[in-house]
Amino acid sequence: MKLIVNLLTFVFFIAAYSQTDLEVLENSPRHQEWVELESNGRNLHNFVVYPEVSEKVKVFIVIHENRGLNDWARRFADELAENGFIAIAPDLLSYTNPETPKTSDFENSDAARTALYNLDPNAITTDLNTVFEYAKSIAAGTGEVSVVGFCWGGSQSFRYATNNPELDEAFVFYGTAPTDTKDLVQIEIPVYGFYGGNDARVNSTIPETEEQMNSLGKFYSYNIYKGGGHGFMRSGAQPEASDDNKSARTQAWEDMLEILK
Repeated sequence: MKLIVNLLTFVFFIAAYSQTDLEVLENSPRHQEWVELESNGRNLHNFVVYPEVSEKVKVFIVIHENRGLNDWARRFADELAENGFIAIAPDLLSYTNPETPKTSDFENSDAARTALYNLDPNAITTDLNTVFEYAKSIAAGTGEVSVVGFCWGGSQSFRYATNNPELDEAFVFYGTAPTDTKDLVQIEIPVYGFYGGNDARVNSTIPETEEQMNSLGKFYSYNIYKGGGHGFMRSGAQPEASDDNKSARTQAWEDMLEILK
C-alpha cells in the first residue's frame, strides 16, 4: 500500500511541475470557492477547496507568504484538497484599504508586502480565529483543524499555536518562532518545522527554538532539506525549479503526509 501511495505522489508531482500555478488551479477538478467572513469590521476573503472524498475530513487553515494570497498559495490549498483535506486560505490583506479588497488588487507584490508588515498582530489573530470557527462549522469537516503556513505565514502558524490550544497541529514552513517564553508556554499542540538547508537566516533561529520548546516540555520536531532554499515549496513547484528545490518540496510533502497518517 505504501508503495502505491508513493507512486501516486510521484505521478502527482511530475504532472504538476509542467504547469504554472494558475494552470494547476484552472485544471483542478476539485470544488473551489470564495467565502467572505466578517472579521475586524470588514469582509475577509477566503479561498476554499474541497477534496473529492465520501467521508468527513480534517480542515487546514493555509497562511500565505509575505506577498499575500497569490496563485501559489491557492495552488497549495488545492493540492491539500487533492490529498484529502479541506483547505481554507484566508487573504489576510482583505480590505487593507477600500481600494484593495484582495491581494490581487494591489499594484504589485511589493505593495502587498508593505501592507502586510503593517498589519496589527492582534488583528491577525482575530482573523485566524474567525477562520478557525468557520472551519469547525463546515459540515463536510470532522471538526479537526490544523494550520500550515509559509515564510511570514510559517511564523504566523507558530504564533497562532500560542493563541489557539484547540488546533490539532501547526505545520511551519521556513518561518521563525516567537522568542518570548511566556508565549511559547501557551502551546498545547505539536509543532512541525520544515526548513531549507540553504536558509541560514531562518535556520540560525532553530537551536534556540528547540531549546526553549524542550525546556517547556512542548512538542517540536523538524526536518531540514539539503539544498532547499527559502521558499522551496513555492519555487520547487515551478516549471523552471532547480533539482534541489524540487527534491526538497517532494520530500517535505511526503513527510507532511506521513505525519498526517
